[in-house]
Amino acid sequence: MKKIIILTGAGVSAESGIKTFRDHNGLWENHDIMEVASPIGFKNNPELVLSFYNARRAQLKEVEPNACHHFLKSLEQSYEVQIITQNVDDLHERAESSSILHLHGELTKIQSTGDPSYIKHYTSDLSLDDICPKGYPLRPFIVWFGEAVPMMELAIERCGDADLCIIIGTSMQVYPAASLVHFLPSGTPIIYVDPKPSIIEGYTSGEIHIIKESAVKAISKLNKMIESLC
Repeated sequence: MKKIIILTGAGVSAESGIKTFRDHNGLWENHDIMEVASPIGFKNNPELVLSFYNARRAQLKEVEPNACHHFLKSLEQSYEVQIITQNVDDLHERAESSSILHLHGELTKIQSTGDPSYIKHYTSDLSLDDICPKGYPLRPFIVWFGEAVPMMELAIERCGDADLCIIIGTSMQVYPAASLVHFLPSGTPIIYVDPKPSIIEGYTSGEIHIIKESAVKAISKLNKMIESLC
């Protein structure tokens, strides 16, 4: 069975109603990114950061997986499919994909600030009074700017024997996630789905097939292209 690695980003979730990471003005929900997505931002104003992620967590309850999420799940009928996502939502899980690796954390989990091994599923609001069993404050289970990406090594390992890579809903501008294509076997074909693709020729050793469509609109073309390459 052929193995397909699928790298997903905000463009997949956007069609379910979740805003992409940054608006055109560079802000995220009217906040400077570093205020709500960095260790220093959390240190300076933890209440703001917790409120920001509480709102993001609440929004998840109002949206559903879209046709693209379900299509990616359906590929498991014919291929070994492994999703590596930059998204922190749980829409791939709710579409019941079997193998999902979150590079940047998960909104539906929290973590102890003093005991990194303490990670818990969490869907309610988080406050400054919430602590782990060892007494440390809790924080969103999110990889912020300036922090290491703990799942990166596993993601690299999973890319190492792919027969096909699909990039969908991400501009491939955020590192280290964008570097994953360089760990694919030499010559691995890539399908890149994006209305405004930014990948240029020579990006990898494999041939790049571009579909200039949004995630949902691309499904039919994507399915035919997968069949031709696998």
